[in-house]
Amino acid sequence: MSEFLPVLRVLGALITFFSLGMFVPWVISWTHADGLRHVWATSAAIAFVCGAAMWLGLSRHKRELQPRHGIFLVSFTWVLLPLIATLPLMWSLHAVGRPINFTHAYFEAVSGLTTTGATVLAQLDELPVSINVWRTFLQWIGGMGILVLAVAILPLLGVGGSQLFKAEVAGPIKDSKLTPRVKETAKGLWGIYAAFSVVCFLAYWAGGMSAIDAMMHMFTTVSLGGLSSHDASFAYFHSAVLEAVAVLFMLAASCNFALYFIAVRKGTLHGFWRDPEMRATLATLIGGGVVVAAVLWAKGVYGPLDALRHGMFHTISVGSTTGYATVDYLHWPVFAPMLMLLLSGVATSAGSAGCGIKMVRVLILVKQARREMTRLVHPRAVQPVTLGSVVIDNRVIFSVLAFMLVYGGTTIALGMLLVLTDLDPVTAFSAVIASINCTGPGLGSVGPAGNFGALTNFQVWVCTFAMVLGRLEMLSFIALLTPSFWRK
Repeated sequence: MSEFLPVLRVLGALITFFSLGMFVPWVISWTHADGLRHVWATSAAIAFVCGAAMWLGLSRHKRELQPRHGIFLVSFTWVLLPLIATLPLMWSLHAVGRPINFTHAYFEAVSGLTTTGATVLAQLDELPVSINVWRTFLQWIGGMGILVLAVAILPLLGVGGSQLFKAEVAGPIKDSKLTPRVKETAKGLWGIYAAFSVVCFLAYWAGGMSAIDAMMHMFTTVSLGGLSSHDASFAYFHSAVLEAVAVLFMLAASCNFALYFIAVRKGTLHGFWRDPEMRATLATLIGGGVVVAAVLWAKGVYGPLDALRHGMFHTISVGSTTGYATVDYLHWPVFAPMLMLLLSGVATSAGSAGCGIKMVRVLILVKQARREMTRLVHPRAVQPVTLGSVVIDNRVIFSVLAFMLVYGGTTIALGMLLVLTDLDPVTAFSAVIASINCTGPGLGSVGPAGNFGALTNFQVWVCTFAMVLGRLEMLSFIALLTPSFWRK
């Protein structure tokens, strides 16, 4: 285990850095005088001291991280940082007379950092504003990945940043570099992310939101998280203009941020629209919205304009794994919510803040299936799998097939585990799918009109585990459970 001491040192640095984020709700608590400044200050101090003790106490354990160390660090980061985020959440809720048990508080923190957007809390409008800011801010820093941010601004970690970057960045193709140095790549991606955030905030503010609401919903839009400070979610605003702003930024955030980075570096959009994954992502989300709108109109649920407004907003919201809602779409024809939930597993691009299978894997699977069908007719044909002008290595194809096997098997196993606890099958499997895809609302009792607070503690832990697996894309975490990982 001594070889993992450098990893624990880095983890201490990450905790130290993460503790500084608690000063965001501290500032909000101070400006709004909600009486919780002491909670955020104490929590930040405790986290800072614990992280600094790990970091400095293990300062002599410096070495280049190997791929297995990156997997270990990323996995434990997404387990431990929510634990740090849980403490102020529990203390602040207790201070306002809304005590919450550890299971629910940890679920809420995991849901925030993994950008899932599921919640166990009710009466959100009555919570002190600093609590809602913390919940939504967690989604913002989790959106691009806390480790990518760390690689960008903490070169003093003294470790192989490329291993962290590869372990954290989603998708099957992780070795292509946007810049010669990983640190510069991470800075660039976070720069684009921050620019999107500023523009989104200004758009919400100009559209009629208060400044604080604009900030919180910006946090959860660009991160594709979907948590809201209101029980009614986006329905609170009753604004088609704000819904249109949300749709625009959810679509933009569903695409690979590397494309924006390259466009900015080159100063041109040449080739921007030629990316096959981006075209497929936008076509799937917009096309799915049109289909749902057509169903709502054909079934007489809404008139043509309202059908287009509600169908497009909710399909893009759920399909992009954001999870905002303006109506209880479980009252729609069952085809619509089922399609929306299924889209959440495939529609977002690798390199976006979304989770799920990712569109690039779907494209590779489709092209691989087409190649196999061609081989049935022409066994000697040489037909490489390509995405655009890039030939996909067979190792990548095998990794995609392995991921799909693990994804399907994990979803079925966790869904059946919830059914075993006497949860109805619709709620059980939709809760698991919504958690693994980091979508938030599911169907049944965990739909847009309900929340995960109706589940038992054990069921909540299953969903928490599913969220962590989904954020880590499963293979990284499951690798920790294999004997070969622990052998030198």
